[in-house]
Amino acid sequence: MLTLRRGTVTTAGDPAGPMQEIEVLLGDVHRPALADVALVGPAREGDEVIVNTAAMDLDLDSGGFDLVHVNLTRGLDGEGVRGAHVMKLNYAPLQHAVAPVEEASPHERPPDGAAVAVLFLHGQLAPLAWAFGQAVPGARLGFVQTAGGALPGGLSDAVRVLRERGLLHGHLTAAPAYGGADGEAITTAGALQHGFAALDWKAAVVGPGPGILGSGTRYGHGGLIALESAHTAAALGCQVVVAPRRSSADPRERHRGLSHHTRTVLEHALIPLTVAGVPEPGLERHDWRDATADLDGYRKTGLPARTMGRSLDEDPEFFEAALRAGTVLAGVMGAA
Repeated sequence: MLTLRRGTVTTAGDPAGPMQEIEVLLGDVHRPALADVALVGPAREGDEVIVNTAAMDLDLDSGGFDLVHVNLTRGLDGEGVRGAHVMKLNYAPLQHAVAPVEEASPHERPPDGAAVAVLFLHGQLAPLAWAFGQAVPGARLGFVQTAGGALPGGLSDAVRVLRERGLLHGHLTAAPAYGGADGEAITTAGALQHGFAALDWKAAVVGPGPGILGSGTRYGHGGLIALESAHTAAALGCQVVVAPRRSSADPRERHRGLSHHTRTVLEHALIPLTVAGVPEPGLERHDWRDATADLDGYRKTGLPARTMGRSLDEDPEFFEAALRAGTVLAGVMGAA
């Protein structure tokens, strides 16, 4: 069963953004919470709400807040999107109808050789996008958010900042992910198709939202979505660049150096892929391409620079790998 609790909003932040920060009194405890405004509407002080407390009760690293499930005071009059008929989160309690972008560009394919980078963690997005922008200023880069991490599109501060700075030119949410700033797609293939055909993307990044699902096992983690994303992009005729997850400071041995997430995907890929970095033993069938990583330059940007609770200076290898991937993506695009 869902872990739901009834509470009262005691503090309500600005509801203008996609995610509204609030504080809820549950019993005699004040707890931080988020309201996904597009789904459950804005909250005001005094509102009676039902919140999902599962993540915060479990003290998950990425779950330092409760989530509003329904606003009993002012959230029962929603009418959905007029004319929408395709469900996201279908048959779940928060199912809602969307107008999928596939209907706007039903037959176009990405141009032959379109460049697509595949991520394992959302924290790779900002350094990759910045390095790409440094290599090819003004080139339109889009982001397709997939499963594997947080599903709400509005939860990413990185996407918001990158869009404000002109480093991202589109944000689509695919499959179960929802709330993309520029539209909803039924599939990753449909999102890439629409991004290149209708949003004039010159390259794209595909990867999960913030956080990651994980069980510490070979196949039970959100990073495995990269395998599906890589195969999808390749099947559409795109050039695929894998942005490897690396770490110099992760306390878990399986993530030190080349993460087992990346190694597993590269071992199971059905075709050789382009990978940013230097060849790793046992993975020589892939096309490894090294590039410089301007860590000092990125440090000065003020863009997001934390991963798994560690700063850029605490885990430089993570950010260097993502920066290299952005430069390699630009090179692959230029060679198309």
